[in-house]
Amino acid sequence: MAAPSSTLVFKVHRREPELVRPAKPTPYEVKLLSDIDDQQGLRFHIPVVQFYKHAPSIRGKDDPVAVIRRALSETLVPYYPFAGRLREGPNRKLMVECTAEGVLFVEADADVRLTEFGDQLQPPFACMKELLFDVPGSNAVLHSPLLLIQVTRLKCGSFIFALRLSHCMSDAPGLVQFMSAIGEIARGSHAPSIPPVWERYFLSTRSPPRVTHTHREYGQQATIDENNTLTTMPHNFDSMAQISFFFGCSQLSALRRHAPPHLRQSYSRFEILASCLWKCRTVSLRPDPKETMRMICLVSMRGKFSDPPLPIGYYGNTFAFAVAEAPAGELCRNPLGYALDLVRKAKGEVTEEYMKSVADLMALTGRPDFLKTRWTYLVSDVTRAGFETVDFGWGSPVYGGPVPGLANFCIPCKNKEGEDGIVLAISLPTQAMERFVKELESMLKSPPNETKTFTHVMSAL
Repeated sequence: MAAPSSTLVFKVHRREPELVRPAKPTPYEVKLLSDIDDQQGLRFHIPVVQFYKHAPSIRGKDDPVAVIRRALSETLVPYYPFAGRLREGPNRKLMVECTAEGVLFVEADADVRLTEFGDQLQPPFACMKELLFDVPGSNAVLHSPLLLIQVTRLKCGSFIFALRLSHCMSDAPGLVQFMSAIGEIARGSHAPSIPPVWERYFLSTRSPPRVTHTHREYGQQATIDENNTLTTMPHNFDSMAQISFFFGCSQLSALRRHAPPHLRQSYSRFEILASCLWKCRTVSLRPDPKETMRMICLVSMRGKFSDPPLPIGYYGNTFAFAVAEAPAGELCRNPLGYALDLVRKAKGEVTEEYMKSVADLMALTGRPDFLKTRWTYLVSDVTRAGFETVDFGWGSPVYGGPVPGLANFCIPCKNKEGEDGIVLAISLPTQAMERFVKELESMLKSPPNETKTFTHVMSAL
């Protein structure tokens, strides 16, 4: 069920980082980000890693570095904002100056074979610093490249594609749209099958702005106070251990048995996993029973806008941070259905009007960060984003997805037997991780006798 972090040690030879610019002249202009894009919680760079097997029957002796570099340059013509730089205006408003300066690209070779990474590729990857070189000065939000890409050839002919993106520019589906466009051009297309659409005004503040919902994701204060500010709790993180867990059909079925019988099949895989892990995490941390525990899940609104509908090809951020809250004691004592109801209710609150209210809140309050405390669990479902389908000409990756950090990601994955499932990396203090593993194993193995199971848990708090 759990896999330790890789201890693989290998050498990587890198060439000097270069800037890859659009293959043709592109417009010089300044483009505003949306008021969802430029909130404080997205002002960071998010890493992604994709592993590809050697496929001589498909590409012969083609060099993946050369193929991807060329395709990247051509893709940056329609996606020219990625070759620009972020600037900040009044009220912390972010915009892209489309300068065509380019994105950072690193060519590398590693003295290791793909098989040496293990028979089941899944995070955490202890070697990420080797696979995605942190070019000095490249990770600032403003005035820095918006993308850093490293392609690493392996001894066996396989290769690894790693990327770091300024999250203000795109969410996971938007990034996959861009990566897939590189793949299409690498495979011989002259243009992306889905033309990119910028139109960030779709998710910008209204005139006048109206905060119509409670937004617990940005702090204890639900709305704007008399000083036009938002109160948030201080950050409080311990040093973390990280372990990944694979959930196939049998594991998901076992967890689903803990849901109320008449609703078991109505819950999504994500709702089952998120609720279960939120509960297990709470048990493992042993908070005061009266402590408020929060779970923040990212809810995408792609395909759900109607006034007006979001255009196909839009690659900006389209999600909200939905918050479920409960006292620690109640979360541990009650059946899993208690957590499931809270998670489903939180997700259901994210509507078109809710998203517009978030955009208005950002503009009115200086674009605050979302709530981060030791009692907050942040999880994102990227099982439908499409990372596992990105093909640069060597077929689909054997593993692909974002690298876990502050957020835990539900990522589609195959185990070593070839079974499809979801892998999710959990970060916890070491002792809490030991308790988490035991609690999760108990839920996977025991019958759903919730009263017996969680009475014992409550006594340990």
